[in-house]
Amino acid sequence: MDAFELLCDLAVNGTSLNPFSRPFETSWKWMRGRYTDIQIATVGSVICHELLYFGLCLPGFIFQFIPAMRKYKIQRDKPETGIGQWKCFKLLMLNHFGIQLPLVFLPYLFAQFLTIPFDYDSIPPWYEILLRMYGCLLLEDAWHYFLHRLLHHKRIYKYVHKIHHNFQAPFGMVAEYAHPIETLVLGTGFFIGILLCCNHIFVIWCWAGIRLLETIDVHSGYNLKINPLHILPFYGGTEYHDFHHMNFVGNYSSTFTFWDKLFGTDHQWNEYQARKAAKEHKE
Repeated sequence: MDAFELLCDLAVNGTSLNPFSRPFETSWKWMRGRYTDIQIATVGSVICHELLYFGLCLPGFIFQFIPAMRKYKIQRDKPETGIGQWKCFKLLMLNHFGIQLPLVFLPYLFAQFLTIPFDYDSIPPWYEILLRMYGCLLLEDAWHYFLHRLLHHKRIYKYVHKIHHNFQAPFGMVAEYAHPIETLVLGTGFFIGILLCCNHIFVIWCWAGIRLLETIDVHSGYNLKINPLHILPFYGGTEYHDFHHMNFVGNYSSTFTFWDKLFGTDHQWNEYQARKAAKEHKE
């Protein structure tokens, strides 16, 4: 088999050149043989969420103790505090285990309703998973933009969304620091992605991972120059959402920038960028 044939085989099957494919297959089949579908969809999803969430928050948490990372901090005059992080963690635990835990049965119910498979052989190829992830991001972003903007309405804001904005300079854990009603309302966008784009329990877990990676990234408070998410077309990024926390209005999208551009809710962001560029030019 020549190099071209190997590349074609990798594109189609996604396994022949992947040294992790065999251990992954063995582990997945072991899990399927040991646990029931409902255990995998519920307990497995809880473990997946908690490990991913706090694992992805960990780098940002460590950055605050590394002087060399300070130059990447967006709002350098507002450093993280132990009191603020503890306050955030306490509400997170309430949301994770008081609000999200009862919802853990939804992936299993969706799997039953949509006849989503659990077996290894039904896991789609990597390129299909990537396309489905992008579809999930587009759907969630549309939902998030309009509902997030609604939560900023003056008659609603102080009762629900104001809690999330307690942190004007966000850090990773702030991603899910929110009023329980907001958790339910904005979290619905995640389940829309499952309903319309996910065709396997593994794909659901991939979508959970991508969504957590994105929301923790934009709340991290650090604008890292090397970021794989920046390859996404129209990706807003950390500085884009950090401005929303700093300014309180505008930049309502969760992931992309086109909804804000379309409805003109990024004009203050554009003015801020212009002032920043002019200041840097003078210096």
